[in-house]
Amino acid sequence: MPPTPRYKMGLQLFTIRDDMAKDPVGTLRAVKAMGYEDFEVYGFDEEQGAFYGYPAAEFRRVLDDLDLTVSSGHFGFAPYLDRPADELDRFVDHCITGARALNMRYVTWPWMAPEQRTMETYRRLPGLLNRIGERVTAAGLGFAYHNHGFEFEEHDGQRGYDLIVNETDPALVKLQIDMYWVMHAGVTTPRELVAAQPGRYVMWHIKDMHPVSRDYTELGNGTIDYTTILPDPARAGLEFYYLEQGGNYTYTPLRSVADSAEFFKRYVQRFL
Repeated sequence: MPPTPRYKMGLQLFTIRDDMAKDPVGTLRAVKAMGYEDFEVYGFDEEQGAFYGYPAAEFRRVLDDLDLTVSSGHFGFAPYLDRPADELDRFVDHCITGARALNMRYVTWPWMAPEQRTMETYRRLPGLLNRIGERVTAAGLGFAYHNHGFEFEEHDGQRGYDLIVNETDPALVKLQIDMYWVMHAGVTTPRELVAAQPGRYVMWHIKDMHPVSRDYTELGNGTIDYTTILPDPARAGLEFYYLEQGGNYTYTPLRSVADSAEFFKRYVQRFL
């Protein structure tokens, strides 16, 4: 018999966003049957304190009834980059309340708009991330930054990701590595990133890259060989991972997450 996995098999629910919008409970039941046990959420409605149309406490009951967990959430921080600090603080407090309601471990910064991806922004960002991290940490939760590919682009010989990683406090700002985007950018590898910041990559996004379009694809259909590129989980500080596919589904999103789950369990899960 294969050894019992050390980590729950996770899924970033953005992968199945249309299904979650139509039938959250039925969709969660379906992915649980595929083997998914833990999730990263998105789309928090801070005004209503709601996830997927449910008040946070009610959505927590849905999860509990299904014996499922949520360990992280992607929250919409990017619009607050240029807003007053007190507005950001209020938003962070809403995020903390939502995260606590679902018993999350992490509040995660997921994205920046294209017009925000400048060196001027990257120079300001570490201070902002530290501020958020201090507030989230004081609330007893963890805060993490999720990369895409744009942070690895050069601007006058500098990369935004270097500023984010080197000028934030590791005690306040953890890192969520998106393996696809690291490999897509092609300037470093997951193992090199972990070697430079051991213990800090507490969450991983695992998804594959189509061999022709370089878009997303189901695990096993693309060019990323997870049996060779994965860092050592202990050295990374891994706590949670999530399979993800943001689009370019071969059939349907639910079929894609089922196919990815089967490939992952067969070939990749043994490393975790």
